Amino acid sequence: MNVLRRLERLAAASGIRRSTGVSAYLRPRLCRALATSSGSSSSGSKSTVSAAEVRSVAKILREQTGSLGQPTSVSHPHLIRPDELVPGVELDELKERREQLMQNIRAYARSFGGEYNGHSSSCHMLVLGAASKKYMSGKIPYVFRQNSDFYYLTGCLEPDAVLLLFIDETQNVHSELFMRPKDPHAELWDGPRTGPELAVPLFGVTEAHPLDQLENVLTKRAADLKPHLWFDQKSSDLPPLVENMLRLSSTEQRPLLPAYTFLEAMRLLKSPAEMQLMRRTCDIAARSFNEVMAESRPGQSEHHLFAAIDFKCRMRDASYLAYPPVVAAGRNATVIHYISNSQMVQPQDLVLMDAGCEYGGYTSDITRTWPASGEFTDPQRTLYEMLHQLQADIIGTVMRPGGETLDQLFETTCYRLGKYLQEIGLVSKSLSDYKELAGQGYRFCPHHVSHYLGMDVHDTPHVPRNTRIVPGMVFTVEPGIYIGQDCGDVPPEFRGIGIRIEDDLLIDERGQVEVLTDVCVKDPRALEELCKRDQTKPAASELL
Repeated sequence: MNVLRRLERLAAASGIRRSTGVSAYLRPRLCRALATSSGSSSSGSKSTVSAAEVRSVAKILREQTGSLGQPTSVSHPHLIRPDELVPGVELDELKERREQLMQNIRAYARSFGGEYNGHSSSCHMLVLGAASKKYMSGKIPYVFRQNSDFYYLTGCLEPDAVLLLFIDETQNVHSELFMRPKDPHAELWDGPRTGPELAVPLFGVTEAHPLDQLENVLTKRAADLKPHLWFDQKSSDLPPLVENMLRLSSTEQRPLLPAYTFLEAMRLLKSPAEMQLMRRTCDIAARSFNEVMAESRPGQSEHHLFAAIDFKCRMRDASYLAYPPVVAAGRNATVIHYISNSQMVQPQDLVLMDAGCEYGGYTSDITRTWPASGEFTDPQRTLYEMLHQLQADIIGTVMRPGGETLDQLFETTCYRLGKYLQEIGLVSKSLSDYKELAGQGYRFCPHHVSHYLGMDVHDTPHVPRNTRIVPGMVFTVEPGIYIGQDCGDVPPEFRGIGIRIEDDLLIDERGQVEVLTDVCVKDPRALEELCKRDQTKPAASELL
């Protein structure tokens, strides 16, 4: 149902579909069995607004489009479909995530028997803060980006908010949002706020309160439930919230338990809606890359190419680039995290660009390397064709022996790179030992070749890379070769060359490997044709 109909029906009770899956690295068999055997869900929770209040919210949305603190399908129909709360995700899915999180935590605690962490309570309370606004100087803000975990559970895009979740003895999951209150003066300067009055119907939580009630409500919930307290203090962006939680921990004599493991376990495995968002953000970046490569030429600045990829992604409705891009010409490409992006592109240079965009809160991450002139030199071609073949080999290994985890992909890459370097004469023919060849591969590619991808570029960073690859995962495959100018044991014609090829992979519901960035050109001959195609046309920077 669309946003308006949902708001009008919210007074009626609606059930939440239970999802009992627990991540592979959270003791899956025991946790899943416990979660499956648990009783009632939170469908009995009631909204704190009446039917009349809900109808008034729908009326506000109709009559005052854009009056909330974030886009809706009414104010931004070009970005959000009628049945979505945020791009690509419906409200029901967000509610299911909250339910699943608390059921997973409860199941995990129960797996230890009658007591967990020295306490016998079956209640659990989790508190999570939004991001806060940050400033370059004075009153000049950086672009606001919501805390990924908070967005994952709420869909709320406002700063300084707080989510409280608890599961009680009857296994009902209760959710509360604490929001900045409506303030005409502040909204005159900084834009509309949703306010707690509209948070219940918009975000599907059980209750909502002004932020200044946070301490009182936390204290009351803790006193009533005597719950285990879950709060990630180190990652919190809100000092007042940290103070409240430390005070509560001291008063209740309960430690603050980290919740990030459970959240990352859920975020690791993408839902069908998330898979579609990943396809979209990767397609935006891939097609933007193709245009930038086609339009690039010697005499441009790395900075111009930075501007071009940013512009083209935004013109396809991306919010912004997902991270500061690497745009490295010539020997700059041998610096793995080069982000100065200020040098001029010379005729014989290779250009290495590592960039991605964010769409609907989900990120892409692509690297391509191409000849500025439209044609590889012989040494460049030798290395590029070798790396292109290596990446194809590694992608073909995914979910097979040597590619069942990200760590295995890395080990396989290092060994095969060593073998390929040996074949082209950059590594001694006398080496035959697996470790020696893998060591030579690591020497020329001293970074991991895969990381998880999702709402963040280096997504779910606490999930071990020795976790078995399963459907729902998204990750990169990005072998590279970097030969510094000072590599005296390498023939001079290969020195100063850096190449990386990176694609984003999804393991879909059927267990098939889907290269999300496959439309982005990387075949060496196709790449030369693409880069030569527009060489006779002036670049945009030349028209200024």
